[in-house]
Order: sequence, then C-alpha cells, then structure tokens
Amino acid sequence: MSLEQELLEQRFAALKQIEALGYRAYGRRYEFSHAIPAIVEEYTAAPAEQLETERVEVKICGRIQTVRRMGKAGFLHLEQGGARLQIYVRKDAVSVKEFQLYQLLGIGDIIAAEGCLFRTRTGELSVHVERLDFLSKTLLSMPEKWHGLEDVETRYRQRYLDLIANPEVRRVFVTRARVVASLRRQLEERGFVEVETPMMQPLYGGATARPFVTHHNTLDIDLYLRIAPELYLKRLIVGGLDRVYEINRNFRNEGVSTQHNPEFTMLEFYQAYTDYQGLMDLSAEMLRQLALDATGSITVVYQGTELDFANVRRFTMREAIAEFWEGGGKPALEEVRDPQWLSRHSGKNTPGEMLVDIFEQRVERRLIQPTMIHDYPIEVSPLSKNKPGEPEMVERFEIYVAGMEVGNAYTELNDPLEQRRRFEMQIALRERGDEEAHQMDEDFLRALSYGMPPTGGEGLGVDRLVMVLTDSRSIRDVILFPLLRPEGEIGVASMLKELEDNTGRE
Repeated sequence: MSLEQELLEQRFAALKQIEALGYRAYGRRYEFSHAIPAIVEEYTAAPAEQLETERVEVKICGRIQTVRRMGKAGFLHLEQGGARLQIYVRKDAVSVKEFQLYQLLGIGDIIAAEGCLFRTRTGELSVHVERLDFLSKTLLSMPEKWHGLEDVETRYRQRYLDLIANPEVRRVFVTRARVVASLRRQLEERGFVEVETPMMQPLYGGATARPFVTHHNTLDIDLYLRIAPELYLKRLIVGGLDRVYEINRNFRNEGVSTQHNPEFTMLEFYQAYTDYQGLMDLSAEMLRQLALDATGSITVVYQGTELDFANVRRFTMREAIAEFWEGGGKPALEEVRDPQWLSRHSGKNTPGEMLVDIFEQRVERRLIQPTMIHDYPIEVSPLSKNKPGEPEMVERFEIYVAGMEVGNAYTELNDPLEQRRRFEMQIALRERGDEEAHQMDEDFLRALSYGMPPTGGEGLGVDRLVMVLTDSRSIRDVILFPLLRPEGEIGVASMLKELEDNTGRE
C-alpha cells in the first residue's frame, strides 16, 4: 500500500468516526453570520477590552489551515475568502460530542464554528468556540506547508489546490475580475452595447493566425473556432449598431509561451464615425482608469519597474525604431525610411515586412512604459484604412506595456473594392506558404457593399493587461485553467475504488 493510500484510509477512518458521532460526512447549507474577511477587516484593530464589553457573537465557516492541540483545549486557523481567523476550542466550553469532533479534525477539513470574538494572551484576534459543526472532509494530502505549493506544473494543473495554498493567487483573479468590470463599465458609460458573436465560424478571420478546426455532424461541414470576432462586429456597425463591444474568448492554434495561450480573452470594440486618432485618445483614458480601478493607483510596479498609466507615449513605427533601436549604429529617421537600409537589416520580402521585422526584433521588447506605436505598413494590416499621402501605410496603432503588445487598433477599411484587393493580397501570401494569411470572406464584402460608416476598431488583450496589473510573469498565472499537456495516470479513482473495496462502503 502506498503512503498516499494509507493516509487516505486514515482520513476515511476519521470520517467514519465523525459520522458515528451523528454528523453528516458532507454537510449541508450553513448560514454564517460573518465572512472571515469581514471580521478581520472590522475587528483587527479592536482592543481586547472592547471585544469583551461588546461581546461580538459570530457564526463562521472555512477550511482548517492549522491545528494546535493542547490536551483539553486547542487552536485552529480557518481560511475563507483569502483571509484567516483563529478559533479556540475548550473542552468545558463545548459539548462532549463537539469536543470529540474537534479531536478528529485535520488540516484541510471544512467546518463551522460559533462563538464570541476575543484576544488571546499574545493579542491574536480569535473566536472562543461555543458550538462546532462539520461540513466537509478532505481525503487527500494538502501541501506540506499551507503556503508551500511552489511546483509550477502542479499549481497550473490543480488550480483548486493553488488557490487553497497560495492566497496571492486569489488576489490575482480578484484583480482580473476588476479589470473586466472596469472595461465593461467604461464602455457602457460611453454608449457601447455589449453583444455576442459566433465562436464557431464557417470562415475564420479578423486576424492572422492558424485556427482550430472542428466538424458539425448534422450539417456535415467543417467549422473554425474563432481567432477574432472582428468581421462579425463590423457587420453590426453596418447594421446600425454604432458602438458595440464583446469580451470574447479567442482560439489560436499556435505556440505556447509566457505571453501566449491557445485560448485567451480579448475585448474588442468598434465605434462608428471615429478613426484611429480618436481611439488613441480613448485608449489613453481607458488605460489610466483601468489601472486605477484594478489597483487603486495610476502607477503600477511590474517586475521591479514602475509603469505610469497616466502618461501613454506615442510614436510612429519609424520613430520608434530611431528612438529605441537596440544595439550599435542607432539610425536616423531618414535612414529608417530608406528601403536599402531596411534590406540591410531584414531578410523579408517587401519594405513594409522589413520595417515590421526590424521593429519586432530591435524595438518591441524595449517598450516598457505604456506606449502607442502608430502608422503600420499595409502588408501586415489587411483590414486597415490607408493613410492619406502614404499609400504604403495604414491608420493603425498597437499598445505596448512591459515589452508586450496589449492592444491593436485601426481605422477600419470600409471600401469593399479595396477590401477585396486586400483579401487577394492575403491569398497571394497564403499561396507563398503563409498559413496565417487571411481568407476571402464574400459575405463580409457583401456587408461592406451596403455601406459601413467611418469606424475605428480596437482589441485589448485582457490576459496580458492582467499580467501587468498583477505583476505576473506568465500568462498562465492569470488564466485559471491554462492549456497543458495531458498528465499521466492520476490514480485518484483507483485509490477511491480500493478504499471502497477495503471498507465495503456503498
């Protein structure tokens, strides 16, 4: 018998004894009077004399973090909602049955306690227990140290255990919820309408990426998990919904890294009668407010560097190369415009592709402070409107923070003839081997042919924004259940079956 199986049987034996006392093995609804975080917040500073005078009665519940038994009395710490509170159990203060229950409890069990707040001799806020109840038993081993779950693979794969063991993880996902709420509130205050668009699409589009493919049996057609909702949202602009947004899940069949997960969350929003300049102004306002809503401050520390969300810088792509060039031989702006200079520093096919390649290789990771890079080459922007006077460039910008792209926006192309030509350019790239190139979307062209007003559209990467605002180094730290390789046989089912066979429990 393995050690884990032996411990499982010991815990199950304790559970049977708890049942023998008359408690349910897995209890039912419990009406607590106070959440532990609320008690900690309200009474942490309360002196012992005040607690004794007021006699604050509480009914609480939570998971046992620590057990310290001392004969006829003992202390336990309960955790709930990211906060913990000590309880004190004395043999002469509870019933015989409840004290027997206390003696059978272990770390990880979930219990309820009722009593009065007081301070121990060491000054710790505690509950003097008058009633004890049992709610749920843990059968598997908790981490050796309650705050000691450090194995990254285990933390991501067993997020429930990570949340139990590491309170800072809970704070990350509470902040994530604030980020989403802030984005939604800010857009709705500006008259945007939240919509939902298909996640399974007959044609994928709105970005350059490899899709996941699935099959619908009844219709006998292949479908693609969406890589972006863009083309559907712009159809709604055509239909007269002038301001729309979607907080959406996207799926891209590509590599996994500290900045990439195949399934991720984006905010995309589209506003009629504006352009990329208008969206740059809006984005600067939204980012500042987002930092404030999520963290309480317009400055955020990420990996030791203070980021100022009240001061979002703006550079053209060419200006950024001249300003932030990494390595020797920093170029002048005139050189960056020279196709010969571009060809000396990149092996791509066209000047536009070369410009983007140089930017990504030499500049992108140096954009630490919140920065907008605008004016992109047409070759990498099939859905963006041309920039007047510079036909090789489009009205597009991307937002960078901490060396990561967190947003992409542009003045939307609304000329159906030009859009068809752009699709054909993408098809040519696909024929040259670019698997991520855009497809021809006939229905989208039909929608544009009914007339789409001048429009600005933007996508913000929610996961990466949360990374920055929670000082998280990996995207997996801010996704509750990131995609991982399948693990080997877990063995829990077989252990539970063996337990059942050994005990005869039905």
